[in-house]
Amino acid sequence: MIDLQPPFRPAMPGDARALTELVNFASEGLAHYVWSKVAGPGGDAWAVGRERVTRGAGSFSYRNAVVTEDGGKVVAGLVGYPLPDRPEPIPDTMPAMFVPLQELENLAPATWYVNVLAAFPEHRSRGRGSALLGVAERLAADSGCRGLSIIVSDTNAGARRLYERRGYREAARRAKVKEDWDNPGKEWVLLTKGL
Repeated sequence: MIDLQPPFRPAMPGDARALTELVNFASEGLAHYVWSKVAGPGGDAWAVGRERVTRGAGSFSYRNAVVTEDGGKVVAGLVGYPLPDRPEPIPDTMPAMFVPLQELENLAPATWYVNVLAAFPEHRSRGRGSALLGVAERLAADSGCRGLSIIVSDTNAGARRLYERRGYREAARRAKVKEDWDNPGKEWVLLTKGL
C-alpha cells in the first residue's frame, strides 16, 4: 500500500455509513436498488450496503477504499482494485443487469479498476475527484498494473469530463439492462488509461 498523507487515508469499518452513500452516488442509485432487492420488502437497504462495506472481502469492502476528510469528516472516497490478468467467465447465474458491466471489465484485464469515485454533493467541484484519481494512479503503479479502467454511465457528462481530463479514453460500450432501476442512461462506457 502506498503512503497516504492527509487528507487521504485508508478507509476503516467505521466509515461504512459514508462509504455506502458514496457508493450509491457513484452508481447513480444502482447500489441502493440492488440493496433493496437483497433486503426484501420492509428490509433496510442501507443496512445491506453497510454490511457489504464492512466485510473484509468483496469489491465494495472498506479494504479497497481510500477516503478524504475535511474537518475529520469523510467527504469523498475511492474504491478500486486490480482486475485479474485474464477475463473472468460470466456465469449463467449472474443477474442480467450486471452482465454488461462484467463484459466491460473483462475488456480491461490487468488494469486497476476504479469501481467508485464520489464526493458528497456539497464537497464537489473542489478538486477532490482529480486528487483521488491521482491516488488511484499511484495504487495502480504500486500493484504492478499496466493501466487503469473505469466504467461510467453515458449520461454522466461531468464524471466523463473529469476522467478525460485525467487521460482516460473510451474503449468500449455496452447497453444497460435496467430492470426497474430508474436511470436516464442507455449505455455503460468503459474508459481506460495506460501507465
